[in-house]
Amino acid sequence: MSVDQVLARIDADLDRSVDRLKELLRIPSISTDPAYKADCARAADWLVTELRALGIDAASRPTPGHPMVVGHVGEAAEGAPHLLFYGHYDVQPVDPMELWHRDPFDPAIEDTPKGKVIRARGASDDKGQLMTFVEACRAWIDVHGALPCRITFFFEGEEESGSPSLVPFMQQNADELRADIALICDTGLFESAVPAITTQLRGLVSQEFTIHAASRDLHSGMYGGIAINPIRVMAKILAGLHDERGRVTLPGFYDGVPELPDEIRAQWQGLNFDHERYLADVGLAVPAGEMDRTPLEMIWSRPTCDVNGIWGGYTGDGFKTVLPAEAHAKLSFRLVGRQDPQAIHEAFVKYVKDNLPPDCTATFHSEKGAPASQMATDDPAFEKARQALSDEWPRPAAYIGCGGSIPIAGYFKDILGMDALLIGFGKDDDQIHSPNEKYDLESFHKGIRSWALILDALSR
Repeated sequence: MSVDQVLARIDADLDRSVDRLKELLRIPSISTDPAYKADCARAADWLVTELRALGIDAASRPTPGHPMVVGHVGEAAEGAPHLLFYGHYDVQPVDPMELWHRDPFDPAIEDTPKGKVIRARGASDDKGQLMTFVEACRAWIDVHGALPCRITFFFEGEEESGSPSLVPFMQQNADELRADIALICDTGLFESAVPAITTQLRGLVSQEFTIHAASRDLHSGMYGGIAINPIRVMAKILAGLHDERGRVTLPGFYDGVPELPDEIRAQWQGLNFDHERYLADVGLAVPAGEMDRTPLEMIWSRPTCDVNGIWGGYTGDGFKTVLPAEAHAKLSFRLVGRQDPQAIHEAFVKYVKDNLPPDCTATFHSEKGAPASQMATDDPAFEKARQALSDEWPRPAAYIGCGGSIPIAGYFKDILGMDALLIGFGKDDDQIHSPNEKYDLESFHKGIRSWALILDALSR
C-alpha cells in the first residue's frame, strides 16, 4: 500500500477534516459537571457514528460515569502489529467565561501572528489530537479500502475528571483491549517545534503530615522559650530533606534510579534546551535542583521532593502572638525508574519520626502512589515511529521525558502489559485548561500526515 496517495488525500481533504473536527468541538462534553452528562454521551455517539462510517465495528459502552467508545477494525496480518489508539473526548470547564474572546463551543479558524489556529475548548486537549488519528485512518481507508494493520480504538470520556471508570473498565475488558502496543495522542511538540515521542513519565507520591505539640495554642509571652514550637520543628525537618547540592537525603531514596543512556543524553543535548529562557518566563534565573545534572535531566529523568504547602498558627491580618499547637505541610515526590512509591512513603514517615524532639508527635495522610513509567525503546516500533515523524517535520524527532505523570500509560503497562507510543502535536501556547484554548492548523494537518506515516512504518 502506497503512503504517498494517502498523504495526497489528507492534503486534499483538509478542509473537510477541519469541518468534522468543528462538529465534535461544538459538543460541550464537560465531564466534571453533571449538567453536561447528556452532552458527553452525545460526543461518544458522534464518535461511534464516525467510526462506523469508516467500516469500524464501534460502540458506546456504558460505565458508572461517562461512556467509553471502543472500536475494532482489520485482521491480524503476518508481521503487522495490532495497535490500540487512545484519546479522550471530554473537556475541561470553560470558566471564567468573560476571558474568552468567543463562545468556547463555537469553533472557528483564526489568523494569528504565528499562523492559523482552531479556537475552541478541547481543540488541543484532546479532540483535535484524537481526530488527527481518525482522519489519518479515514484517508487510508478512502485510498486503499482498508487500514494497513489491525487497530483497536479506545476513547475515554472522564480523563478531565480523574478517570474514575477507566481502571475498572480496562480490567473487565482486558482481553478485548490488549494489543501489541498503544498509541496515545495527548502530548505535544518539544518547545512547540520538535516532534517528540515521550518515553519517560515520572511517578508520584503525595504526602500530608501534621506535627502536634501542646494541647492548645499558647501565649508566646508566657510559654515562648520553654514550650516547643511545632512550626520550628517542621521547618527544620523540611529543610533537612535536601543537602547543599540539591540531593534528597531520605535513606534509600535513589534506589532504582537509573542513569540516562548515552544515546538519550545525546538526543537531549541536541534539543538545545534554553533553560535560562524557560526560567525567565516565570521570573527565575538559576536551576535549583541537583547541581551535577543538566536542566532537562532535572525535569525529565531525576526524582524530586517538593514542599507544596505549609501552614500553622495565626495567618490572618495583624499579629496574634501564639505558639501553635500544630503545624502542617503537604509534599510531593516525583519518581523515576524503579523507585517504589510505598518505600518512599515509609522512608519519609521514618525520617520525620526519627527527627521529632520530645513532646512532639506526627500524623500522616498519603494518597495512593504511582510508580514511574519507562517505555522499552528497544522495541523496533519506537525507532520506526521516530523516523516517520522525522520525515514529516523540519527537525528530526527525539525521545523525550515528561516531568509530570500520564496515568493512562501506566495503566496500559500494568493492566494490559504493553508499552505506549506517546506522540502529540500540541504547542506550549495552546492554553489547554485555560480560556481561549487553540490548536494550530499546522499541528492538525501535519499531525494527520504524521499518523499516516507512522501507520505505514509500523505495518511494514
